[in-house]
Amino acid sequence: MGSVVLITGVSRHLSSRLAGRLAADPAIERVIGVDTVPPSRADLDLLGRTEFVRADIRNPLIGKVISQAAVDTVVHASVTATPHGAGGRTPMKELNVIGTMQLLAACQKSDTVSRLVVKSTTAVYGTSSRDPAIFTEDMSAKSLPVSGYAKDAVEVEGYVRGFIRRRPDIEVSLLRFANFIGPYIETPLTRYFQLPIVPTALGFDPRLQLLHETDAIEILRLATTSSRPGTFNAAGDGALLLSQAIRRAGRIGVPVPALAVSLVGRTVRRSGMVDFSPEQMQFLNFGRVVCNERLKSEFGYQPRYSTAEAFDSFLTGRPVEPVITPSLIRSGEAAAARLLGVRPQPSTADRMVKHG
Repeated sequence: MGSVVLITGVSRHLSSRLAGRLAADPAIERVIGVDTVPPSRADLDLLGRTEFVRADIRNPLIGKVISQAAVDTVVHASVTATPHGAGGRTPMKELNVIGTMQLLAACQKSDTVSRLVVKSTTAVYGTSSRDPAIFTEDMSAKSLPVSGYAKDAVEVEGYVRGFIRRRPDIEVSLLRFANFIGPYIETPLTRYFQLPIVPTALGFDPRLQLLHETDAIEILRLATTSSRPGTFNAAGDGALLLSQAIRRAGRIGVPVPALAVSLVGRTVRRSGMVDFSPEQMQFLNFGRVVCNERLKSEFGYQPRYSTAEAFDSFLTGRPVEPVITPSLIRSGEAAAARLLGVRPQPSTADRMVKHG
């Protein structure tokens, strides 16, 4: 008999693609996808033989789904970072925290579950001016998140640690993912870089660390199909300064005074262009970089894309038309050189492409 895998949040981008990869594995007997809404028509073909069950993990009935299907591996991937997508901050917290509690309670009572994979986030390290240059898995936040997705993730991890103490016989992989990016995934960060005018905090130029969506799916697949217990930071190598990312995208960065950052964030959020929460705006002040050595050495996976390569894949994989194009820069520099009667130098556009 092969494995029986249950995936929560299967109607979302990463979960649906993970389900499709697992469904194509002949060693896996069944793949059961759970969500409160059905997958989109575009995702149905990706799911393969995945069995969709419309269920809410906040309801104790999720335990019946696990017991009746004799599930042995649970992938908890439904923790969400976007209040708008969840219907508001209150439903988002209920889904993230109460849903996790109910799911863990069902796994604790189960006689068949032997492996649990939890999709967490590097946001549990918080974001502040006192942060270290690089976070390792053994570090904690200098300033604990007090609201939003980051606070939910801290609570979720707390419940997971309690579950590990109560059921030490179940292997648990806790995966702290950096911000996702890629040619297809839609996140607040990808929408942020698609704005023609990109607001930034005046006086701040944070370091951004990203993970390509294909690396994220493969890390989840490996944790699901093989023994890889532990807590792991999942992020691409290296980092980009926010100013570098804006230049690569050909956008116009507009520094905003610190006192007006919250106002701008609320305005952008209400416009529907970017579903940025307050803690995500804070992230764009200070940034965050984590060490991924444990992912490479103990988990056994080397991300295919560095942070810079993942960002370039995002730019080339979708129509992100630059506001400031290389040809515009070259023509402007050539005109200035003619006006001043000097010999044209190597184009700034070429240097931007070369050095980010």
